[in-house]
Amino acid sequence: MKTSLTAEQLIQLLGLQPHPEGGYFRETYKSSVTVPESALPAGCAGCRSAGTAIYFLLRQGDKSHLHRLRFDEVWHFYLGGPLCLVVISPEGMAERFTLGQDLNAGQELQRVVPAGHWFGAYPLPGSAYSLVGCTVAPGFAYEDFRLGKRDELTACFPDLGELITELTQD
Repeated sequence: MKTSLTAEQLIQLLGLQPHPEGGYFRETYKSSVTVPESALPAGCAGCRSAGTAIYFLLRQGDKSHLHRLRFDEVWHFYLGGPLCLVVISPEGMAERFTLGQDLNAGQELQRVVPAGHWFGAYPLPGSAYSLVGCTVAPGFAYEDFRLGKRDELTACFPDLGELITELTQD
């Protein structure tokens, strides 16, 4: 599906703000139900919302830098051109998935990133932008977010140095 909206128009219309990992976002949903700390995995301080959802937009040239979350995150494709989602398992296996609307070409409308996996994303060449949604349950909290550092990731995954360099800031 083609749209005549530009990335800048979507940023304004959807009220998106710069995201620490790259791109633009706005939280669209935060459950009023609370998950108590006692029901969360060890290491979680405090309670969490039962679930959250955001809009997330990457323009051509933008990257969602490698990061990981304590909980699963579901990516949903909405508008624009296809996006490459890169996922690195704790064992160092890297996979690339294409989110987009061309199902005949193997693109996916959704992809789950498992908890504890490093991941990043970028619009594929020819995509002016990619607009996706990201859903996390229990809900997203910055305490559960870790932005990857190039030197640490390269030390953990030496065979993935080029990919890590491409998707980290430092």
